[in-house]
Amino acid sequence: MCATLKVNFAMANRHLSRSLALQSLYEWDFNHRDNTDIAAIITRNQREFAEGQTDERFAQALVRGVLAKQSELDTIIAKAAPDWPLEKISVMDRNILRIGLYELLFADRAEVPAKVAINEAIELAKAYGGETSGRFVNGVVGAVYKEIGEPGKEEVSKRPMGAGTSDVKKEIPTQHLGGAVVYARDGDEVYLALVHDVFGHWTLSKGSIAVGERVEDGTVRGIREELGLTDVTIKEKLDENTYTAYNPESGKKKKHVTYFLLESPFTDLKLEEKGGLDDAQWFKLKDILDLNFYNDILPIVTKAINLILAQKS
Repeated sequence: MCATLKVNFAMANRHLSRSLALQSLYEWDFNHRDNTDIAAIITRNQREFAEGQTDERFAQALVRGVLAKQSELDTIIAKAAPDWPLEKISVMDRNILRIGLYELLFADRAEVPAKVAINEAIELAKAYGGETSGRFVNGVVGAVYKEIGEPGKEEVSKRPMGAGTSDVKKEIPTQHLGGAVVYARDGDEVYLALVHDVFGHWTLSKGSIAVGERVEDGTVRGIREELGLTDVTIKEKLDENTYTAYNPESGKKKKHVTYFLLESPFTDLKLEEKGGLDDAQWFKLKDILDLNFYNDILPIVTKAINLILAQKS
């Protein structure tokens, strides 16, 4: 069998395995089963409906992963689709979302690229969901994909992501934000203030710039509000970044973020209560590399650290 046929066969096999995982999760969810039943459900479904045609180990691992992260996944779904309480989402659609978001956020990206996770979720929705399931799943998973920085965006996708051609013709509104690497000194130690989002990443604090407000003023105001700091000072501009986000309610929105290096006294952080973030902490510089950052945020943090170290020397 040539390499191309092997790859195509593996992809088809994995797709069937995802279908097996979805069918099993649907049965488990619909019948309010506990986790101990799921392995038997998968084995029975594989034997009855797809014997010899699926990778049962892949399906088992996928289901176990979804169940282990179910609480986090359901929280993310609630954040990404605020108008749709989880209990109002159909049993099929919410389990498709759990599978798609698990593969997008927690699977090995070398094994399951981000676009594969999204496309597979959309295909499952089209095959097993209702008339609007494909668009709904695309909107929710796509929103999360935008928020995590669109990993793998440069890669060529073999299938369209689902956006219609009419989207290209529409003018997308731009929201301006100010973000910052906030640092503080405490004796000989230097700390960075970072926020943690519901998608499992440590990232930079940022806030919206009001109409007519200077970017610098809006950034200082937003950082003070989000982190509960009373005295922050801009030291230097770091970078600018523009990306498109998707809101299930309002649609596409372009976000333009200007990042600064800010200095603050080393005081307690008090995270503002708002959707998307669940923690804020100070980290010593030596501990930064162990954190889970978005790919587009890491260079900004690295530049900031180099500037801070240059100040010390």
